[in-house]
Amino acid sequence: MNHNGNSAGTLQNPLLQGLIDSHCHLDDEAFAPDRSAVIQRAKNAGIDKILVPAYSPAFWPRLQHLCAQQSMLYPAYGVHPLYINACASNWLEQLRSLLDQAVAVGEIGLDLSESAPDYGSQVACLKMQLHLAQELNLPVILHARRTLEDLSLILRDFSGLRGVVHSFSGSLVQAQRLVDRGFYLGLGGAFTHARALRLRATIQSLPLERILVETDAPWQSAESYRGQRNEPAFLLETVHALAGLLQMAPQALAGQLTRNTLTLFQEKL
Repeated sequence: MNHNGNSAGTLQNPLLQGLIDSHCHLDDEAFAPDRSAVIQRAKNAGIDKILVPAYSPAFWPRLQHLCAQQSMLYPAYGVHPLYINACASNWLEQLRSLLDQAVAVGEIGLDLSESAPDYGSQVACLKMQLHLAQELNLPVILHARRTLEDLSLILRDFSGLRGVVHSFSGSLVQAQRLVDRGFYLGLGGAFTHARALRLRATIQSLPLERILVETDAPWQSAESYRGQRNEPAFLLETVHALAGLLQMAPQALAGQLTRNTLTLFQEKL
């Protein structure tokens, strides 16, 4: 795959027009030198809208500016668990002031990586943002790095809250719990053949109406895109991989995935 050329166009199909990327960190500095070209390749591949979450108050102004310049980009603002220690005391007020422009509160959640802040602080920060989303009737974009069980327990206290757990890689039981609470599962990013096989039972056992597709982070591990940069145009690869897994026509799957995203974010897209 040549990231600097038009190789993504080889999968272009007019019947796939209108796809929505439900999670792409297109504000990341990795895209700065050629962001316009990345967006154009996305358009050429049939991507109609891109949802862009920002991690912390430090990135919110940059995302505001970017979305004001690009009509196909839609912002989501939140404090990612890895960034809570960098927040000023008035971060919640700042967040509230931005959410009338946003499609969601996100990316928020819990993380158990070695560099993650104190877990109690993560839980407190998450609950404040979930309360805010509930108050403003906004969906949430959730991060759950090895914390799906804890996240599911917390969500019990937020009846009626809707959203998506992005880059989902949990079990069928975990997936079913989330779906039963009205949540969606985001698939994509490093959606390799091996990962597709691991998720086969989950994907084939859940309602297709609860799946979204996403780019996620710009950089993926060596086992996914061989250390190369990920970008929205690759959603076509994800759609074709899922279509093969589900034994569906890519066009029919793309239409359903688009409807799913519009349903979740319907008030803002």
